[in-house]
Amino acid sequence: MAALLFAAVCCAAPAGIAITAYVALKTGAQNGGGIAEGGTAAGIPPRMLTAYKKAIQQVGKHVPKCRGMRWPILAGIAKVESHHATGRNITDNGDIRPKIYGVLLNGSGAGGNTTVFPDTDGGKWDGTANAERAVGPFQFLPSTWEGVGEDAGGDKIADPHNADDAALGAAIYLCGNGRDLTKRDQLKAALLQYNHSNEYVANVLGWIDQYTAVAKGPDLKDVTGKVRTVIEAALSQRGVPYSWGGGNASGKSYGICCSPGGKSGTSIKGFDCSGLTVYAFAQAGVTLPRVASTQAGVGQRIPASLGTSALKPGDLVFYAGIPGRDSTIYHVGIYVGHGQMVNAPRPGTVVRLDAVNAMSGYAGGARLL
Repeated sequence: MAALLFAAVCCAAPAGIAITAYVALKTGAQNGGGIAEGGTAAGIPPRMLTAYKKAIQQVGKHVPKCRGMRWPILAGIAKVESHHATGRNITDNGDIRPKIYGVLLNGSGAGGNTTVFPDTDGGKWDGTANAERAVGPFQFLPSTWEGVGEDAGGDKIADPHNADDAALGAAIYLCGNGRDLTKRDQLKAALLQYNHSNEYVANVLGWIDQYTAVAKGPDLKDVTGKVRTVIEAALSQRGVPYSWGGGNASGKSYGICCSPGGKSGTSIKGFDCSGLTVYAFAQAGVTLPRVASTQAGVGQRIPASLGTSALKPGDLVFYAGIPGRDSTIYHVGIYVGHGQMVNAPRPGTVVRLDAVNAMSGYAGGARLL
């Protein structure tokens, strides 16, 4: 039954498809991992996004030789370290409550730690004198914070539990003595210094790349006619929740039960990936089949072998468990240009703008207009 439902709907990655970093996107909703129009945020609390941008403006005062520090870099780290302090209260002045504490680094093995980090702050920042633990949205060790912490808000206190101070401290730390973070090797070196793990670096880089792609936004100035109609219809649904089996030619709808991961759409009014494409193309008078794999059979097929550079705005973009075998296509988006697509990624997210490489198993596209 689960296999039949998967074939009949689409969009959740099947077992064995590793998708390590989903993009944060432009959306007006307040959940789902994205950055909205006008500086509000979904997934990134607005106050945290403000802190990241504020840090970029201030870091030059502390590390004048630093180059290439951007808010997506800070957002990528904070996403991995604390999910942008989601679930905490963030006051107007940036204080985060309750405070965020990591595991006690006493060699107990909790959280994977087997090394003892002796206390350095007497519990001032981490609330305990028994050992060290990382603190705040950027998870600084107190000993590290003493070297990079600065007051960003004007209260004369450098507090790692304050969003503004923590973001500025992270920017200072990553800049080192004057790195050029526009260079990939120097950015990687900065992240390795933050956490000496190649897996960690890959994870953070994935988020940085996605936030960077979204920050640029789609450029539709040369897109006209029915293609523009399709793209604008899809973009107009940003922030609408993902619903397994949801969406039709008329718009969002309640979905069905259940995705391969057990997520039901029956109580969620929204779109899954192919529901979104059905709706967007219907606004231009084009009727699409409901399933992503059968949508690949409509229009002019664009082989994956040509690469993503062969895509044009308005094209459908497909992803497959086994690229080259259309029967394994599990996902579809709508290409908007410049490496981006409108996408309903998976349960728990919203319709949003993604980088094309946010999903694994690129399987080419289809041109209908």
